[in-house]
Amino acid sequence: MHLRDLTQFLSELSENNTRPWFIMNKPRYDILREEFQVVVTELIRELSKFDRQVAAVDPKKAMFRINRDIRFSNDKTPYKTRFSAGITPNNKRRPSEGGGSTYYFQIDGNGTLGIGAGEYLPPAARLKAIREHVVNDATGFTKVLKNKHLRATYGDLLDEDKLQRPPKGFDPAHPHIEHIKLKSFFVWTELPLRVNDPDELVPRLARGFKDAFALVTWLREVPHTTEESE
Repeated sequence: MHLRDLTQFLSELSENNTRPWFIMNKPRYDILREEFQVVVTELIRELSKFDRQVAAVDPKKAMFRINRDIRFSNDKTPYKTRFSAGITPNNKRRPSEGGGSTYYFQIDGNGTLGIGAGEYLPPAARLKAIREHVVNDATGFTKVLKNKHLRATYGDLLDEDKLQRPPKGFDPAHPHIEHIKLKSFFVWTELPLRVNDPDELVPRLARGFKDAFALVTWLREVPHTTEESE
């Protein structure tokens, strides 16, 4: 993929986030979108070498649209200023729909590559099930947190919007209570994009996702409730 062209396009879009500008530059976008689809296709192929559950994912369904949903947002800019994709088994957007943890990555106009995996802000029923799994499988969860590959690449789980107090029904004295307070069970890291080495992008992403595989595997063991599937 022409990564320098992509970051240049996204940088210009950040400064000119209007429909007229986008329409005028849509030929550029179309080419970059096609190249990005090739990246996602190759990445799925690499991921399936260690995670067979994503082998049948449709690359087109994994790619997020660049159009923003502005109906309920104070920010009325019409386009996202990043290219992103979420690779989830069964092409599901949410694990509660019968999929599994998502492998997510994004590229922005600042030349930053974001890599993450797990379940980000799952719905209430799913979040409760994950928290209960932490309690019921404390030993397994401890092994995930101590996994050397996950720790080296990501550190700890993302603590964005973490609760100040333990959720109702959970023991404040539980050894993993700080993680039970989390609203996401997701790991995240940001790295400089190597625009001069586009052939390294897919292997780099695959290594990052493989380092998160312990968390992905553990989350797949969380029982799905009837309420989640409705």
